[in-house]
Amino acid sequence: MDDWTDRLPLRTPVPAHPHEPVLDVVVPVFNEEKDLEPSVRRLHAHLRETFPYPFRITVADNASTDETPRIAARLAAELPEAEWLRLAEKGRGRALRAAWSGSRAPVLAYVDVDLSTDLAALLPLVAPLISGHSDIAIGTRLARGSRVVRGPKREVISRCYNALLRSTLAVGFSDAQCGFKALRRDVAERLLPLVKDSGWFFDTELLVIAERGGLRIHEVPVDWVDDPDSRVDILSTALADLRGIARIGRALARGTLPTAELRRSADGVPPGRAGLAGQLLRFAAVGVLSTVGYVLLYAALRPPAGPQAANALALLTCAVANTAANRRLTFGLRGRGGAIRHQAKGLLIFVIGLALTSGSLAALHHLAPGAARRIEIVVLVTANLAATLLRFLLLRAWVFPARRRGTGATAA
Repeated sequence: MDDWTDRLPLRTPVPAHPHEPVLDVVVPVFNEEKDLEPSVRRLHAHLRETFPYPFRITVADNASTDETPRIAARLAAELPEAEWLRLAEKGRGRALRAAWSGSRAPVLAYVDVDLSTDLAALLPLVAPLISGHSDIAIGTRLARGSRVVRGPKREVISRCYNALLRSTLAVGFSDAQCGFKALRRDVAERLLPLVKDSGWFFDTELLVIAERGGLRIHEVPVDWVDDPDSRVDILSTALADLRGIARIGRALARGTLPTAELRRSADGVPPGRAGLAGQLLRFAAVGVLSTVGYVLLYAALRPPAGPQAANALALLTCAVANTAANRRLTFGLRGRGGAIRHQAKGLLIFVIGLALTSGSLAALHHLAPGAARRIEIVVLVTANLAATLLRFLLLRAWVFPARRRGTGATAA
């Protein structure tokens, strides 16, 4: 991932307990009576030989109609580290959501049942999560160092899909659909309620929300051999993915992708509450730009409109822009929900600021009728700074109170 992710705070390393699984590897299956047993036994043997902590393998059977449930139950009975989960409905995303939501292991992963990805990459996949360096880890078939064996049709489809993601959703990760991923449980608890898809687009949606929320995604180049007997319906999966991309694209365009709380928690700020220091810094930056804009507008409007009218027009224009900027940047709210109410309250605060600045200007003209233009500007800037401090306090306590941020308007 990009270097900016290294500036995010380190997570706490995963504590290891002798008898509790550190890693839960989910194998989602649907009608996999042929591949299930050899794959699970191979995965089990690999983990026993190479993984230094307790682990669990969870077979998530989503509505299989063949012998898959019976085989999964037998594996769970024979292998002490294996469990079986039965779902009544199909959907890989649904299976992962159920298995991950019910697991207490601090690191959660999944692999495709065909084990197309070389298991040698499993420890490098989960190690950054155990150490606390990263939040999510994904295998990638498209990075330098990956070795992939598959037909030209699947190669073209995979590259086109990921190129489409980069061009439409501006993602930074390279391979959304490789069936080889892991994440920390604390991250899963925040992410899973935000992901709507229950099918093949589940992976992509989870990664887009995670990336937009400021979580750190670690990529591991993998060796991958295509399964010629794959039952994935390429056409229907591609259409579902396109619909998912369109849905996420609309959410991004409208500012309704629910990532504000996720970003705050990624930055170490408790959910539902932006840090005061961070708010002050962002508010100050917006205030500086607003003040510069106000001075320029006042200077431009003063000759034709006079001092009072120029002050009112410049302050009104900057107040509307200031409320919109603070809504988005300082308090992390996106979308249209509540925007009109916020602007209305912002205009009431504008009236207070107008009274403060206009009163200061009137007092100057009363005390020094011939004051120079630069003295007017100094007085107005001083009054504007006082109004700005009052504005921040009112915005934080009244316009964008903490209990409403993320709910009163759509967070993104």
